[in-house]
Amino acid sequence: MAHKTGLEDYYVIKNQKKLHFGYTTGSCAAGAAKGATEMLLGGQKQNETDLMTPKGILLHLELHDVCMEKDTVICAVRKDAGDDPDTTNGILVYARVEKCPKSSEITVDGGKGVGRVTRPGLSQKVGEAAINPVPKAMILKAVEDAADRYHYEGGLKVTISVPEGEQIAKKTFNPRLGIQGGISILGTSGIVEPMSEKALIQSIQVEMKQHFSQGEQYLIVTPGNYGADYLREHMNLPFEKNIKCSNYVGETIDMAVNMGVKGILFISHIGKFVKVAAGIMNTHSHSADGRMEVLCAAAIRSGADLECAREILACNTTDEALHVLDRYHILQKAMEDVTRHIQFYLDHRSYQQILLGAVIFSNEFGYLGQTEHAEELIRKINSAESK
Repeated sequence: MAHKTGLEDYYVIKNQKKLHFGYTTGSCAAGAAKGATEMLLGGQKQNETDLMTPKGILLHLELHDVCMEKDTVICAVRKDAGDDPDTTNGILVYARVEKCPKSSEITVDGGKGVGRVTRPGLSQKVGEAAINPVPKAMILKAVEDAADRYHYEGGLKVTISVPEGEQIAKKTFNPRLGIQGGISILGTSGIVEPMSEKALIQSIQVEMKQHFSQGEQYLIVTPGNYGADYLREHMNLPFEKNIKCSNYVGETIDMAVNMGVKGILFISHIGKFVKVAAGIMNTHSHSADGRMEVLCAAAIRSGADLECAREILACNTTDEALHVLDRYHILQKAMEDVTRHIQFYLDHRSYQQILLGAVIFSNEFGYLGQTEHAEELIRKINSAESK
């Protein structure tokens, strides 16, 4: 019989599918720390512990790999991301809890597979373990509750480790954030909601804040790998400073304005940013499309006839439509129209509070054009880099 975690009745419906909730690495760490403390102070081996999450959901967590010694207990909780595509799903998060009789403090640190912060701008100071504030508070509370239950007033040292953490971290944002040696222990609610846009936007904000705190007033932003590859291979700009915004162009601008950033240069494949030319600020296909309609309108404004317009509207990809524009000898003129509209809607989103611009390209045609303020942003980014 499958173990019941308490999340069986929690789910969201997306695309007519029921997607179940999971729990965070923070909940795993707190649950393992609580279980280890209970066994250390109670002297009895346990197979399960309960953990109340900040979201108000009570979890029933299985304890794995228990090792009990006189003054130390180690155990682990297995991460369950529910139906969220999470790189940490299924890993074991360990807590080692040991008595420190000469102290009355409870301390929390990271061990093997938990990253260390090497750059300023994050919630933790340089040199500290990458255990975010909410998970750390969860761990401390879980351990304090267990200590109170057994009337223990001495000190306890908690060390969180993730044996697979260093390998998994290579697939996360951590190397970009200067977190070395492992994953971060994350989660503001203790619960993973499947396909959470909020979590992704939050990770963009964390990365932006770090760049800004290091003195970067003008940011380079790419929606994804195509933009990052183009930046590295074709542009004379500091590649290591680029931030990925995924589909969240509007939210990225909003966060930058709120943070006090002076400007953003977007470097994007036409397939993403042609949507911005229609004022679409979430470029995911589930939110909106309009790519062919935008290119068709640009073609007509560039002198295209009805047959050209029909051909564009029948295309499936932007590269296919670019070939049509090229065949009718209006590609450059149409791209000037598209970049003009991109600039308009970028400025409209920010109410012209910061300097915004974009460079657009395609994998087949290469450089396609740039918006009015792109050149100024390139100068400012390179000027800051040379100081």
